[in-house]
Amino acid sequence: MATVRPFKAFRPTRDKVHLVASRSYISYSRKGLMSKLDENPFTFLHILNPEYNKRKTTKANSEARFLKVREKFREFITHQIIVQDEKDSFYIYRQIKNGHAYLGIIGCASVEDYHNKVIKKHEATIAKRENMFKNYLKSTQINAEPVCFTYPNNETIDQITQQKIIERPEYDFTTTNKDRHSFWVIDNPKEVQLIAEAFKEVDSIYIADGHHRSASSALMGEELKSKNPNHTGDELYNFFMGVFIPEQELQIFEFNRLITEIGDLTTAQFLKKIQKEFEVIYVDKEMFVPRKVHEIGMYIDNKWYCLIPKEGKIKASDPVENLDVSILTNHLLAPILGITDLRTDNRVYFKGGLAGVEALKHDVDSGKARAAFAHFPVTMDQLKKIADADCIMPPKSTWIEPKLRSGLTVFSTDENDR
Repeated sequence: MATVRPFKAFRPTRDKVHLVASRSYISYSRKGLMSKLDENPFTFLHILNPEYNKRKTTKANSEARFLKVREKFREFITHQIIVQDEKDSFYIYRQIKNGHAYLGIIGCASVEDYHNKVIKKHEATIAKRENMFKNYLKSTQINAEPVCFTYPNNETIDQITQQKIIERPEYDFTTTNKDRHSFWVIDNPKEVQLIAEAFKEVDSIYIADGHHRSASSALMGEELKSKNPNHTGDELYNFFMGVFIPEQELQIFEFNRLITEIGDLTTAQFLKKIQKEFEVIYVDKEMFVPRKVHEIGMYIDNKWYCLIPKEGKIKASDPVENLDVSILTNHLLAPILGITDLRTDNRVYFKGGLAGVEALKHDVDSGKARAAFAHFPVTMDQLKKIADADCIMPPKSTWIEPKLRSGLTVFSTDENDR
C-alpha cells in the first residue's frame, strides 16, 4: 500500500514558467550554464547558483552555500516569480518528446515507504553523494526536481487524469529542444482524496530515476526524526517530491558500451575469442539495431555483427545475470579484455540510447573507439524483477525518459509552508 500525498507547491507564475523551469543542473556544461545565467534572470538555475557574479563566494557544498540557495529561493518568492498554492493539490504533468507523450501525477512520496520497501530501487547509491545531498535538503528545505517513479496502471488515476487533460492547462509551453510541457492543477478535495486512495491500492512503486534524491530524502527524514521527541510521522520531512508515471507511459532506452582498445589482439583474434561464448553473425547492413533481448550488436572495422549468447551462458534464474549488459561484461569484456569494473576502467565509455547506433559507428570510424556494443533496452519486466528481488543493476544499464525539469513545482519541508 503506497502513500502518495498532495502538497501546496511553490511554482512559477504562468507568464514566467517557461523562463523559470530549467533542465537538471548537472546536464549543463560550464559554458552553457554561464550562458543561461547571463541571459535569463528568471531561470531556476539562479537559485541553484545564488552567488553568480559575486566577488566573494562560499565553499561549494557547504552549509553556508546551501543557505544561500535557501535565501535565493525566498527572494524569488518575494519578487513573486514563484508563488505557493493555497490548497493541497496533486499536479498532472505531460511532456511530449519525439512524438511520445509522458503523463504523470506530481505528489509526495513517503520516507516510510522507502524504508519498508514499498518504494523499490534498482541502482546502487554512493554514500558520499547521499550525505552531501541530505545536507543540501536539510539546509535548503526544498525539493525542486521530482524523483521519477513508475507504478502499475491504476484505473481510477487514469480516469481522473484523462478527464483533467481535456481542460485548459495551467501551463503549456515548448522548450528550445522542441519538448512540449503541459501542466494541470488538481485541487478539488474529492479528486485529491480519490487519487490518494487509489495509490493505496498500489503494492509497489519503482524508482525509475532519482535514486540518490530518494536515499538522501530518507536519510534526512531519519535524522530529523531522531532529533524530534514529538515525532508523529506527519511532519513534512517525512515526504519528498516525485512524479508518478504509469508503466506504459515510461520509456526505457539502452545504455551502449564502447571500448577504446582490444589490447594486443587483432580483430580476427578478438572475434575468435568471442566465438567461444557467442554465436557471431555478420550483418550485411550499414546499421544494426538489436531487435530483442539477448541480441547484442558489435561494430568493429567497418562491420556490424550480431552476438547471441551460446546455450548455458544465460542464467534465467538470476535477474541481474540475465541482463544483456551483464552477459557482455561477464562473457566478453572481463574474460577477454580484463575490463571488470566499468565505473573505473577508462577503456570503456557509454552512450545513452537516444544517441542511436549512428553515434556508435561514428566514434569507431573516427578512431575514438576501437569497437562498440549496442544493446536492446532493459524491459520494464526485467527492471521490476530486479527491484522486487532487492537486487542492483550494473552501472549504466538504463536510460530513462522523460527527463524532468527543475523548478516547475517545488516542495518545501519547512513547516511554516504547510
